[in-house]
Amino acid sequence: MSQSFNYRHLFYFWVVAKEGGIARAAERLDMAVQTISAQVRELEKSLGVTLLRTEGRSLVLTEAGVAALHEADHIFALGEQLPHRVREAASGQTVRLSLGISDGIAKLAMHRLLTPVLGEPHLRLLCHEGEFQPLLAELALHKLDAVLADRPAPPNPALKTTSELLGTSPLAWYAPPAWAAAAAQGFPRSLASVPVLLPTDHAAMRARIDQWLERERIRPHIAGEFEDSALLSTFASTGMGVMPAPVSLGAHLAQTHGLVQVGTTPDVQEQFHLIYNARKVMHPLLTRLLEAGKGGMLLN
Repeated sequence: MSQSFNYRHLFYFWVVAKEGGIARAAERLDMAVQTISAQVRELEKSLGVTLLRTEGRSLVLTEAGVAALHEADHIFALGEQLPHRVREAASGQTVRLSLGISDGIAKLAMHRLLTPVLGEPHLRLLCHEGEFQPLLAELALHKLDAVLADRPAPPNPALKTTSELLGTSPLAWYAPPAWAAAAAQGFPRSLASVPVLLPTDHAAMRARIDQWLERERIRPHIAGEFEDSALLSTFASTGMGVMPAPVSLGAHLAQTHGLVQVGTTPDVQEQFHLIYNARKVMHPLLTRLLEAGKGGMLLN
């Protein structure tokens, strides 16, 4: 570990940057303004750069200050987790796995993807559902062990992430009984005349569906768009329209929502990716998921 600077000095700088000024930082820390200012100057001296500069009556970050703040965010985010992690480790039992779940993934598909690790004794599984980009940010801050998503992470050398394909499932179309006969007759052309429910474009599958519809020259009658896959299934089950979903979920949709498969589009597939930080030692349970995915065991 580098001893070229004092981590306490870094902490004072971090609070100043977060609070937007030395006076507010001093108030938060219940310390003298002069003390905080001196600590920040010591940090700048040890790093050999200026981190803060005055603009009018405001104190702003230099480019070096922005970089220092970014790294300090990482450091102190890990520090906040340390006491809890240490207590868990001391117990010698809990196996903690913190995952981000992209909201574009169907809930049942997510459960099936995790099946290989759910039997782990003393597992403590933390699932955080959210939008794709914010989850990648949480992963970069080491607040998550991995992200399950419907797309790989975009190239970004700063994030150092790795994406592994866990599995794929062809797309099928499901209709409530009231629309089943009309949707099945002349499928897929029927999608232009029956009401269709689609995921919003936050889901990677939406772009693949739109491309397929364009290739087939079908202009669907879109009756609704939904960010949440469970909500999409619920509205379809009430008779609102026909919906797409992975073939692997067909039995569940029939049993739980009474939906009937009316056609398939095998050249359109839902993808499931595991994204993790390449700079960290891989969590052993993630290794198990990857092995199951390579063996084709996850979406059967």
